[in-house]
Amino acid sequence: MSLFDTINNDIKKAMLARDHARLEALRGIKKEFLEAKTAKGADGELTDEMANKILAKMLKQRRESAEIYRSQNREDLAQGELGEAAVIEEYLPKPLTEEELVAALKEIIARVGATTAKEMGKVMGVASKGLAGRADGKAISAKVRELLA
Repeated sequence: MSLFDTINNDIKKAMLARDHARLEALRGIKKEFLEAKTAKGADGELTDEMANKILAKMLKQRRESAEIYRSQNREDLAQGELGEAAVIEEYLPKPLTEEELVAALKEIIARVGATTAKEMGKVMGVASKGLAGRADGKAISAKVRELLA
């Protein structure tokens, strides 16, 4: 079952359970998925890889919004954003641990043949695609810079 179908089924479950907060988060996810499927240049299909990228982007947005709300002393709004982030996180693949990230990046560096920090772009291109949804771009960038230094 695709991620899109899973979201649809979970929307029905949230409706039956009258879980309003979860329902709103799931509807937001479905909206983003539908927009991606019908976007100009899209073929009408949404792969799980594309869906994971969308979910990762949504998660990042929710966390950034929560930080902004907290900086403005709006804890009520921050909690709403973090609640949605928790629902989104359920559908993303399990994030890599620091050790797994380092091991994956060392393998990518060896495969690409990068030896200096000047070749960081080559590594980042492969790493961003291969680790999408499982590691944050900033964390990948920092580790690549550390490993190539």
